[in-house]
Amino acid sequence: MKENTSLDQLAQSLNGELYYDDSTQHHTIRIAYSTDASVYQELPLAVAIPKNRADIKALLQFGTSNGVTIIPRTAGTSLAGQVVGNGIIMDISKYFNKILEVNVSEQWVRVEPGVIRDDLNHALKPFGLMFGPETSTASRAMIGGMIGNNSSGLHSIVWGDTRQNLLEANVILDDQSEVLFEALSADSYFKKLIQKNREGVIYRELNAMLTNQDNIKAITDGYPKRSITRRNTGYALDMLLDQNRPFNMCQLLAGSEGTLGIVTEAKLQLMPLPPENLGLLCIHFDDMIACMRGNIVALSHAPEASELVDKYIMDFTVGHRTYQHNRFFIEGDPKALLIVEFRGSTPLEVEAKAMALKAALIEKGLGYAYPYITGEQTNLVWDVRKAGLGLIRNLPGDSQPVNLIEDCAVSPEDLPAYVADIQNLLIEEGVHASYYAHAGAGELHIEPFVNLKTEAGVKTFRSILEKTTDLVLKYNGSLSGEHGDGRLRGEFIEKVLGEKVFELIKQVKAIFDPKGIFNANKIVNTPPMDTFLRYDNNKNTTEIKTYFDFSKEESILRLAEKCSGSGDCRKTEITGGTMCPSFMATREEKDTTRARANMLRQFLTNSTKENRFDHEELKDVMDLCLSCKGCKTECPSSVDVAKMKAEFLQHYYDEHGVPFRTQVIANFTESQKLGAMVAPVYNFVTQNSFLASIIKRTIGFAPKRSLPKVCGTTLTQWVNKQIENPKAKRKVYLFADEFTEYNDAEIGIKAYKLLTALGYEVIIPKHIQSGRTYLSKGLVKEAKKIANKNINFLKDFISEGTPLLGIEPSAIITFRDEYLALVDPELMQDAERVAKNALMFDEFLLKEIEAGRLHKEQFSSEKKKIKLHGHCYQKAFHLVETTTQVLSFPMNYEVEVIPSGCCGMAGSFGYEKEHYELSMKVAELVLLPAVRNTETSTLIAAAGTSCRHQIKDGVGRHSYHPVEILYDALIK
Repeated sequence: MKENTSLDQLAQSLNGELYYDDSTQHHTIRIAYSTDASVYQELPLAVAIPKNRADIKALLQFGTSNGVTIIPRTAGTSLAGQVVGNGIIMDISKYFNKILEVNVSEQWVRVEPGVIRDDLNHALKPFGLMFGPETSTASRAMIGGMIGNNSSGLHSIVWGDTRQNLLEANVILDDQSEVLFEALSADSYFKKLIQKNREGVIYRELNAMLTNQDNIKAITDGYPKRSITRRNTGYALDMLLDQNRPFNMCQLLAGSEGTLGIVTEAKLQLMPLPPENLGLLCIHFDDMIACMRGNIVALSHAPEASELVDKYIMDFTVGHRTYQHNRFFIEGDPKALLIVEFRGSTPLEVEAKAMALKAALIEKGLGYAYPYITGEQTNLVWDVRKAGLGLIRNLPGDSQPVNLIEDCAVSPEDLPAYVADIQNLLIEEGVHASYYAHAGAGELHIEPFVNLKTEAGVKTFRSILEKTTDLVLKYNGSLSGEHGDGRLRGEFIEKVLGEKVFELIKQVKAIFDPKGIFNANKIVNTPPMDTFLRYDNNKNTTEIKTYFDFSKEESILRLAEKCSGSGDCRKTEITGGTMCPSFMATREEKDTTRARANMLRQFLTNSTKENRFDHEELKDVMDLCLSCKGCKTECPSSVDVAKMKAEFLQHYYDEHGVPFRTQVIANFTESQKLGAMVAPVYNFVTQNSFLASIIKRTIGFAPKRSLPKVCGTTLTQWVNKQIENPKAKRKVYLFADEFTEYNDAEIGIKAYKLLTALGYEVIIPKHIQSGRTYLSKGLVKEAKKIANKNINFLKDFISEGTPLLGIEPSAIITFRDEYLALVDPELMQDAERVAKNALMFDEFLLKEIEAGRLHKEQFSSEKKKIKLHGHCYQKAFHLVETTTQVLSFPMNYEVEVIPSGCCGMAGSFGYEKEHYELSMKVAELVLLPAVRNTETSTLIAAAGTSCRHQIKDGVGRHSYHPVEILYDALIK
């Protein structure tokens, strides 16, 4: 009670937010912050979102007075448990995100710690500058976290690490005083030593330590050999001894994992943008050791980067919705792939460098294939490498890749022998592993596959790291290269650096933080590395029965467990993509794909209820999921939260009943069917402001949201009156989805007319609604009945020769997505055949264009500009490019894709009064501003009915389905 009273008082004193009690909202957020991208999990006492420096100081004061540690956190993508603990998590990512100053002439920038690395470089690009260190998580990694871990990245052999590029830092110390760490002249350094304040004490005590000859010898002898650039074990005392540079406390701050102070601003060294001309030599090997020898050859040719991708990662790109498209450069079945980047002032210069390396490798008998990649395709190659952490989480079974020895570094020339030793070690332990990443810097991310759900697996987990530390010592390497020690490797620092050096490291912690308020139990005083694991309490092994078939993912629990925590779902609209629209709008961790997957994992694992889904915390974390399907594709581990949300909701309804509004939305088709029978009356009521307000208030819709009209003649009614086309050259079936049938019949009619004019016989087969409205609201049992009925109706008609064409993406794609996890087993073969031949309207037209059956001469040659917004499901199934190509088919039609994510409407989501504001925030990220800035002569295209409705409500502008644009372009 006393603790909560103190936290109550703290909450009242903060300008930001504090979550600390057992209410649903607070408990949800605390659980969401109990993990990061590591294998660790511990419920924090509280989560604070400070708004300003005063809040940070109040939190530090509370920590000092109450013996509570403050754990600074930004993106939470650390791999060694740096931001997991039982204190107060202080997330500075939401409010400390400003770029404060750019000095172009001196090439530096001053930023707050919550600025994302890639977003920073987006802002710097117009100045011709960039911040060099580039982690694979750069689309969401923040400067504060990069300083804490001394992040490096795949170009570090040229661009350096964060420590090398950190010029100054504004830091709050343990007594809440603010100091500036910067490079000091001898005179400035002396002045620091005589200051009569907390900063002066720190400088004096460090000076005494670093001028002691015994200490200097211990540091010189104990730290990794100088040729190793990835050196992040303990605190960087060796860097402070460097006499060739001015003393700068930033050297110590970088890599300190938030254990010495809180960074509030950082001044970063920038570099000119590298030459745009680049090429990748992708060297294929049949053997990992040979690949490491090839890496040594590559480094002698001065590349920009030399990165490893192994067979496991390459294999997991096969069939992946995103990364299957990135496999174009892989030849045969290599065991290892070395991606070597060169840059230069001209393409010929770059190619000459790459070909020189190729010749050297061939001469030494290293490698068997050497594809050379240039242009935009280089991004696809690098994306495979950057997605390695997530891709290997697709490994089936409970033995999963673990972050354990993934950060150990040796000199590149030692890699062949080191890797051979590691391979022998893992054979002794009876485990396999994935090897990838920074061969050029001597640091491979080696991730053994270990089952941490068993006692034997946990023992293996410890044993592998213990034995690897022997190898680190053998090669005078670094225990941690860029991911830090955290609570994973902290207990082995003494073994690797020596007892004397470890005592000095503990002294550093005591000098800066005698009371342990800064991220306690990281680097020093760490708990045993095999405690507080995610699966410590994994005792409930009862099968979880589901309505969806999760057999392809093994189970719903395994699907949730696939989340590695890598945080791809925390990227912003600046990086682009669809995932995750709710986070892009709120910037809150609980609204990420990661939080939803982790929440499900924890409750499905540990709940003692018969219905393990029956938890208000799950309802809370799922509430703002727009079911956009972005995570199904953009998450490297393909964590399909939309599917899991629908499953959760059905189980929740089983326990609590189906809410009135949910029933209204799910039965949308029936209401529209009745409305269409009396269309004039229905439209008068829904378009009359007074009557519509009553409807919205009764159902729970937002007052500002307009209601859809119905058509007096449905699409099916109209088609049934048409005369059969005797000159038809091919038969196609048109799916009259529930939205086109009743609300957008005129679009369906144009689709029919277009196809008929192009020489096709168009038939609307017997079918019922798609079930999309039921799925969107989690009524999976009803959706399953619909899926079975539709497959029974269509199985005898739909084939490659007679495809099923759809107009509304969310409806037709249901056949290719949810139906395959809903239909009865005896219908699965039929469902798969229908799914294969259920095409978006423009998919079919592109096939016909490519087959030479459609010609540009059939369409207008008038000039027309079009801006295209893709529906989320089109993006999830990589169909936006298809639409672009088809809309560009008329001779002078120019199409530009709006780089938008989700429109924010998401079916009924944007109608619901409590979601309306967020819906509009999502739309305002990219889509609505882009539409507002578009000339009226340019057409706005959007295939989704919800997308068009959002554009209409948000901007007051009419947008067109691609079908309408193509029909209007047809020469009749």
